[in-house]
Amino acid sequence: MPDSTPVRVVRELARRGYNAERDAVTLIADASDPDAAAERVADAAGDDALTLTAADVRGVLDDGSRTSARSADAASTDGGATARAPETEGNATDSVQAADARETAANDDTRGGMGDANALDTPACGATTRETETDSSDATDTIAPSDATSTARDGRSPPPPEVAGDVTGHSTGTGEYGDFVTVFRDRYERLSKKLRGRVNHRPTDALDAMPGGSDAAIVGMVNDIRSTASGHWLVELEDTNGTFPALIMKDRDWADVVDELLLDEVIAIEGTLADDGGILFADSVHFPDVPRTYRPSTADRHVQAALVSDVHVGSQEFAGERWDAFADWLHTPEAESVEYLLVGGDMVEGVGVYPDQDEELDIVDVYEQYRAFSERLKDVPGDMEIVMIPGNHDAVRLAEPQPGFDEELRDIMSAHDARIVGNPATVTVEGVDVLMYHGVSLDEVIAEHGDEAVSYDAPHNAMAQLLKKRHVAPQYGGRMRVAPEEKDYLVIDDVPDVFHTGHVHKLGIGAYHNVTLINSGSWQEQTAFQESVNIDPDVGTAPILDLDTLDVTVRKF
Repeated sequence: MPDSTPVRVVRELARRGYNAERDAVTLIADASDPDAAAERVADAAGDDALTLTAADVRGVLDDGSRTSARSADAASTDGGATARAPETEGNATDSVQAADARETAANDDTRGGMGDANALDTPACGATTRETETDSSDATDTIAPSDATSTARDGRSPPPPEVAGDVTGHSTGTGEYGDFVTVFRDRYERLSKKLRGRVNHRPTDALDAMPGGSDAAIVGMVNDIRSTASGHWLVELEDTNGTFPALIMKDRDWADVVDELLLDEVIAIEGTLADDGGILFADSVHFPDVPRTYRPSTADRHVQAALVSDVHVGSQEFAGERWDAFADWLHTPEAESVEYLLVGGDMVEGVGVYPDQDEELDIVDVYEQYRAFSERLKDVPGDMEIVMIPGNHDAVRLAEPQPGFDEELRDIMSAHDARIVGNPATVTVEGVDVLMYHGVSLDEVIAEHGDEAVSYDAPHNAMAQLLKKRHVAPQYGGRMRVAPEEKDYLVIDDVPDVFHTGHVHKLGIGAYHNVTLINSGSWQEQTAFQESVNIDPDVGTAPILDLDTLDVTVRKF
């Protein structure tokens, strides 16, 4: 893409050894021949001019004789200009980045003042969480986004994120029976390896041959869960050789673990075989889990990432003013360290996602929805690194793993060269591994779990369950659609430092075995459906993650 006129002007001035005020760049860019005007202004600058002002530009462009005089001065001090170039190189680079950002900034808006920070939560990993409300209606200490960009965000060059576990461009499934066998076998093999070192397991067919009363253990996929007439629990596990039942007695003090079990997840059960064989009396249940000794990685400098999700542009309930306030805030000195924006899916409301959805749409064409979202994205500072994954409202397949958008949609959302990857994917930012998953399976976990603490009001507790199972979507069927691939992209092979989800439109911040958990809320006001199921969304919330400490500050707009 060709450079914009302001960027071209700044680069020409920087090449000649000069920085320039924003208004000066604007005057040159507005000239009938900006390139010639930039050359004239640079030629006319004296050797004592480090930063060109608007007055300097006006004098050159309005007075031809003055231009000649300054040109003569410049010719006699050309060596001085060259000598200044290294000294002002950083400023020139800053101006290029500022001009890039200004091309995408909302130049006429203002930011709001900040409220007091209140302690909200202290996750187990030692990271702290604060909640701060930004009132966009407060005109105190307002700064135009373009001005803030040039003063607060200059000198940025954040390294691009690295991505792993992305199915985009690697999808091979055809939907045949053999594909499903392959993906579930892969799930079993990878997760069972995490359990085999902890229990002395035997294949199911070997258990049949063991004498009654023997100590034994099984590693398998949960094939069935049912209660007996006496109120005990019968859990049937399946491995690659067959199935075997285990009985969890209701009077065991850990029997409530059954409330956590989902079909198709991989677990281990230790116990004793019945005297006549054929069943295992369970003494303990093990999950693949995150080791309690896990210690997360952190950045080696102070840098932050904004984590958002569920923007839903195109919906009548899209909270556009809140998004504008968020985008404006990103241009302020207070957001100077926010160099990354991670978007967890549902950029648009979509079309045909649920019955009669068209009655609640502000934009009825899905491509126009993405164009509108792209315009909103342009309000974000141009020097930020952006990573986006799709969600269940986006124009990709519903079955997970979801590949990133096709080329047509990528072209529409080309603002800032945002990195568009699949759902889920692990994004490494400044050495910190962030597992990004939109979160459809949270519905399943919340519906199936027996503990009231695992709820829509505390989505981070449901996220902890997924980490415990080391799989972002364990249960096949029901609300979940799984695409058969040559491997299971939904397995959590490596423990992330941060787990980021969305989907449920509720804010949730916590930690599990030193992994920071963030469900980032939404940018859509309560819909008729949410009202019918008594879900009150957290709207306009943007968790800000300190990558050097993993502390979280929740900004509310």
